[in-house]
Amino acid sequence: MNFLILGSGGREHAIAWKLSQSPTINKLYIAPGNPGTAKVGTNLDIEILDFASVKQACIDHQIDILFVGPEEPLVKGIHDSFIEDPRVNNTKVIGPSKDGAMLEGSKDFAKAFMHRHDIPTARYKTFNSDQLSKAKQFLRELKPPYVLKADGLAAGKGVVISEKIEEAEGCLKEFFCGKFGEASKKVVIEEFLKGIELSVFVLTDGNSYVILPEAKDYKRIGEGDTGLNTGGMGAISPVPFADPEFMYKVEQQIIKPTINGLIKDSILYKGIIFIGLMNVEGNPFVIEYNVRMGDPETEVVIPRIENDLAELFKLTGEGKLAGYKLKTSSKIASTIIMVSGGYPEAYEKGKPITGLVDYPDVLVFHSGTKMENDSVVTSGGRVLALTTLSETMDESLAKSYNVANLINFEGKYYRKDIGKDLKHLK
Repeated sequence: MNFLILGSGGREHAIAWKLSQSPTINKLYIAPGNPGTAKVGTNLDIEILDFASVKQACIDHQIDILFVGPEEPLVKGIHDSFIEDPRVNNTKVIGPSKDGAMLEGSKDFAKAFMHRHDIPTARYKTFNSDQLSKAKQFLRELKPPYVLKADGLAAGKGVVISEKIEEAEGCLKEFFCGKFGEASKKVVIEEFLKGIELSVFVLTDGNSYVILPEAKDYKRIGEGDTGLNTGGMGAISPVPFADPEFMYKVEQQIIKPTINGLIKDSILYKGIIFIGLMNVEGNPFVIEYNVRMGDPETEVVIPRIENDLAELFKLTGEGKLAGYKLKTSSKIASTIIMVSGGYPEAYEKGKPITGLVDYPDVLVFHSGTKMENDSVVTSGGRVLALTTLSETMDESLAKSYNVANLINFEGKYYRKDIGKDLKHLK
């Protein structure tokens, strides 16, 4: 089989790394990829939102399976574009249709979907930019903290949780004034759920599904979960409290109703459903859906999968997932994200990276890097993801942090408390 992965981050590097190990892979391409993916496949210089160029690459390279990494091409309808084009409609696209991608493309759509299919989630209301007074009134009906979400895509940063009503109202005005462009002209305000978060990943062929390893990520820039939201500063898998009893509730109350809801709503969905959950006193509630793997969660989930990932994606594309048995490593995976100084606000790019060698126990996934004058330099806020699998979380983290000390670039930063909150949990 010939595979093409769309994307250029740590998620795509981790998936390319795993796919490259499959004996069923003939050629593996990544578009546009990064210096890390170039070591396990062939990078193609293609703009992923240029569907005509993506389709031409699939024709030129006889691509059997297209795996779509980021959400934006899915929300803009790349799956539908392939189905409608007879030149490429034999290429299996792993990723939902445009309608399915609305689960991430619109927070309001997702909340209405949950409400319609009796999926547990927080109480909410949606407001347009001309409804500021009504939105403020609803805020005052809630108890702090207050949760505001930009309706559309905002690169993982369109969520504000505020303890003070005045601050929440200020954020609301900023959203309505276009802080995230069109994405925040509509805002979902919801009740705050008190608990501990985790991410559950489901791969579905539209009827059957496989539950992938769960993970917990760390969004805030500062230690102790303080400071601004980021795309993610680290992750751990498995999650200690996601025991069989809890995961049974997740499957019965959330996963099955989600899959059945998609079928009932006649939504074509072949790909990943990322379910952001809150464990509230032992009961799962959906915070959000994403329609692709998370980053940095992918970097801890994928290395724990022992099956042939290429085969898994092939069966997904063919609608043959029924009865598939996933084999998962019992080891604990930890990922530390190294970021550019100043991230998630303004930061400089083009900083040379040293210490990028093969480490025996640690996987180094490239997130925001590029080649410049034969050297690897920083090109994004999140630069590298360092993943280790070990028998204990402490051992796994120690190895990841050791490599974080050995890799250097100007202004590097990483949180030193990843996993700390899980140590007291069973």
